[in-house]
Amino acid sequence: MFYDVHTHAFHPKIAHKVTAQLQDHYGIPPVGNGTLNDLLKRERKAGMDRLVLHSAATDPSQVIPANNWAIDLNRQYEEVVAFGTMHPGYTEAEKEFDRLEAKGIQGLKFHPDFQGFRLDDPQFYQLMEMINGRFILMIHVGDALPPDENPSCPRKLAAVRRAFPKSRIIAAHLGGYQHWKYVPEHLCGLDIWMDTSSSLPFITDEELKAIWNNHPKDRLLFGSDYPLFDPTEALYRLQTRLKLSDAELEQHVTAAENLFSSSD
Repeated sequence: MFYDVHTHAFHPKIAHKVTAQLQDHYGIPPVGNGTLNDLLKRERKAGMDRLVLHSAATDPSQVIPANNWAIDLNRQYEEVVAFGTMHPGYTEAEKEFDRLEAKGIQGLKFHPDFQGFRLDDPQFYQLMEMINGRFILMIHVGDALPPDENPSCPRKLAAVRRAFPKSRIIAAHLGGYQHWKYVPEHLCGLDIWMDTSSSLPFITDEELKAIWNNHPKDRLLFGSDYPLFDPTEALYRLQTRLKLSDAELEQHVTAAENLFSSSD
């Protein structure tokens, strides 16, 4: 089973607004229009069997609508694994976690930088205590600010992982967008997964080699980060940048099987 573990899609009414916001924030022109139909077409062309779809509630009021959409997508599309979301300011998190679990949601997406909290925030640690390994977690790590100022960074995520040993965490963007020089020290070798989304076009050869050679290969997952990047192009970049054989490339697009089968 081939997995793209890091994708986004939006309701057609707002997709153009969200893709414009992404371009403003990251300075990357989106390759697609951000709709699910466009994403599915591109994933099928890339040969993906499953795509993991993420959204992050930037306000507590968005938690229920975002999670309802994830539940609906999982019911309607066999190839879609839509993650739910949670916000530290949401006051009925335990009740919502129970609902998501009952509806078959396997994971949650957290984006501290967009959601307005820090990975070392006591409110986030309270959520982690509630989660206690019940869901796979996709966590955005890194951004333009240095580690002490940035809401997320490899060091903060490593502390979360150690504090909650039952957690199953995917550290997005090879452990930290623009924070790759800190990843070998803080994340490599930990019981944690990393995805390749929004990393290979920007990471230096030295940083890439330090991460790739010091983390278990079965914990390195393929992620395209659509709509910022096309899955087929992201696969090609992964294979050529690391000089992977077809068999080695397949190892990374199938590595998520064990992670998701363990959550069934």
